[in-house]
Amino acid sequence: MTTTTTATTTTTYESPTERVQTWLDASTLHIRFNNPARHNALSVDMWEAVPPLLAQAERDVRVRLVVFSGAGEKAFVSGADISQFEDMRAAREAVTRYEHMAETALMGIYQFSKPTLACIQGFCIGGGVNVAISCDIRIAASNSVFSIPAARLGLGYRYSAMKNLVDLVGPGAAKDLFFTARKIDAQEARSLGLVSRVCEPEQLPALLAEYTSAMAANAPLTIRAGKAITAEILKPSPELDMALCQQLIRGCFDSEDYAEGRKAFMEKRKPVFTGK
Repeated sequence: MTTTTTATTTTTYESPTERVQTWLDASTLHIRFNNPARHNALSVDMWEAVPPLLAQAERDVRVRLVVFSGAGEKAFVSGADISQFEDMRAAREAVTRYEHMAETALMGIYQFSKPTLACIQGFCIGGGVNVAISCDIRIAASNSVFSIPAARLGLGYRYSAMKNLVDLVGPGAAKDLFFTARKIDAQEARSLGLVSRVCEPEQLPALLAEYTSAMAANAPLTIRAGKAITAEILKPSPELDMALCQQLIRGCFDSEDYAEGRKAFMEKRKPVFTGK
């Protein structure tokens, strides 16, 4: 899909799928997840659309920031498209491909040199939280709901996603959200530091405009330097055992519990986990 809304724009942003909409508004590139029938659950084509759009925006001197949002009023992103799990995440090779695809998209957002902002309304679940916490800033409507349901599915959560969560809300709050898989509202999300600002749904466009205009007006090199230095501050210790992290994640995906979590989800029942 190709959309441009600025009269002076000569370069178009083309998404390879209609499930991701893009448009350039002055110096802001908007990337909108457009799968409202499934509450904007992230399908394979949606994950794959993000990196090339960011690569183009990285080169485009007109782009000062990128905003991620979800189509409709019910969801930002409700998670990964579970209907594709059996095809994409059941077998070992498929798990490797899926994890690489999602990691590429999320790290593309996280490592993007210009500011990124998640504009959240409605459900922000699982992969939606991962997209949001990969961004620099998060604003939310008061009707937003957040949850990380990985423990209900038995899947392994990659190191980068856990680190982003811990860096943002601290280890205590991160473990609270992760271990319980509970849902929290926008006000609790703000109190935890998961989002910066909360407003009524009808005020969200104005709050977004406040952020985009402020960042567009400020010095790009100063902002870029600040973002880069913050990333250096948050880099992991050289003693980090990444191999162990990967081994633990693989153990989850290879487990009977992961198969049970997927099956229970599809059958709309509570899973019975055995720790195997």
